[in-house]
Parts: sequence; C-alpha cells; structure tokens
Amino acid sequence: MSRESTPDQPRNLQSRSLLAGQSAASAAEMEDALSTAPDTTAAAFFDVDNTIMQGASIFHLARGLHRRKFFTTGDIAKAAWQQFYFRIAGVEDPEHIAKARASGLAFIAGHTVQELQEIGEEIFDENMAHKIWPGTRALAQWHLDRGQQVWLVTAAPVEIASTIARRLGLTGALGTVSEHVDGVYTGELVGEMLHGEGKATAVKAIAERDGLVLDECYAYSDSHNDLPMLSLVGHPCAVNPDKALRAYAKSKDWRIRDYRTGRKFVVAGAKAALAAGATGGAWKIWRKRRK
Repeated sequence: MSRESTPDQPRNLQSRSLLAGQSAASAAEMEDALSTAPDTTAAAFFDVDNTIMQGASIFHLARGLHRRKFFTTGDIAKAAWQQFYFRIAGVEDPEHIAKARASGLAFIAGHTVQELQEIGEEIFDENMAHKIWPGTRALAQWHLDRGQQVWLVTAAPVEIASTIARRLGLTGALGTVSEHVDGVYTGELVGEMLHGEGKATAVKAIAERDGLVLDECYAYSDSHNDLPMLSLVGHPCAVNPDKALRAYAKSKDWRIRDYRTGRKFVVAGAKAALAAGATGGAWKIWRKRRK
C-alpha cells in the first residue's frame, strides 16, 4: 500500500516536535548552583554535535555500547559510514542523522536508565572527553564565569547529554527523551527527536520557567537546522558552521567562530580521496559480513 501525504501530516509533525521540546524541558534537571553571583536574565544554549564536540555524540556513544556488546559489528559499520559522511560533508543531512540517532536509541530498549547513565560516564572518558572543542569549551566557561546558566541542547539522548553537561560543569542538558517504564527503556521516544523547532520550544520553556530574557540570551550551533533556536535569542553565534549557516550568519551579521582550522585544510585537500577510500572500505565490511 502506498503512503501518501495528507494535510494532517505537517500538523502531526509539528505537534510531535512541540512535544519533544516540552519533554526535554521537563526532563532537564538543574545541576549544582553556580558559585558566581547568578545573572538571572541571561543564559547560553549550546548545540553539541560539531559545536561542543567534534563529530556526532550518538556515534561516540554507539562505539562504547558496541564494546559492551549492545549490538553487532555490522551495526557499528553502518554508524561509522554515517559519521564519516557527517564529518567530511560538513553538513547535517537530516535523513542520515535521523537514521543514526533512531538506531542508537533503539539499541537501549530493554536496558535500564541507571545502566545507561553509568555506562555513559565511562563512555565519556573513553570516547568523548578528547573530542571537546577547546574554543567552544572556553565560550561556555565565559558564560559560567558571569554567573549565567549554560545548557546543552541536542538531539542526542538526554542521559548522555546530561553526562556531558555534568562533566563539563555546565548547568544542565536538554535532549531527546526516551520512554521508560519502571526504569526500563521501551525503545520509543516521547514525542520526536529534539531537533529544529523542538529545540526552540525547549529553550523557550526553560526561559519561561527561569525568568530569562531571550533578547539577553546566547545560542551556539554549527547547523542551519538550528536556525529556530539561534533566531530566538539576542546573541546567536555560528560555531564551526556548515555552508548554509555560514552564509545566513554573514547575511545577518552574526558572530562566527571556527575552531577547525587545521582540519579544514586537510578535508578540503583530501575530500575526494577520503570519500572514495571510505566507500570502498564500507563495502568490504558489508560484503564480508554477508558471505
């Protein structure tokens, strides 16, 4: 049976995005109070993937879960190809990222919330700590030093996002909320992944809850998909931006920060060769597995 779009589908998608943002805000927990006198009107909101951290956090999580036998080598090979595309293309393809994250969330079905939280701490040390961009980390610290809240806002599971925030000494995290019953994951999401308009909804909910003035707030992202969040605040900043976001940021005279300097020249010069090599390698992995 063919599936045709109906007039209700955009409305349903919008409502699911709204639910994702509301769920993320409800699930967020404030970390220890900042030692600096708090600035009660301003906060900073940071995307994670390629903004705070090099690459996709869900891929780094997947690597750690693979070591712990959550899934097969074939699964990780597929995730590796999606991660390669993300890093070399320098732009989020919604379809690729959605598939990677949806697969990653499905792997936790049947596991407990406590188990993932404990494993997340170990995985941060193994795969993520050395991937943090020092320049973006310094930006976050700049806000903390001024007594402002600093939140991560990401499509990654809120549990791993909260671990990253806690280990970096940030206020908290807004992320995709996975359904769990009696502390056990069902493999379903509450609403939709926290993406696009969902991020903006989550930020607005935090601002309303904490009495923040959005015109005095800051937002940081690498992706044009986060324009709803960036456009919401008075001080948007493009960090390691994709092509579309860089062009938009320039047209709006937004700040741009790029911490990829050395890597950018390598990617520019070797893009075609790397793409060819990676494609061949991916095929070899899959063919070997199919024999």
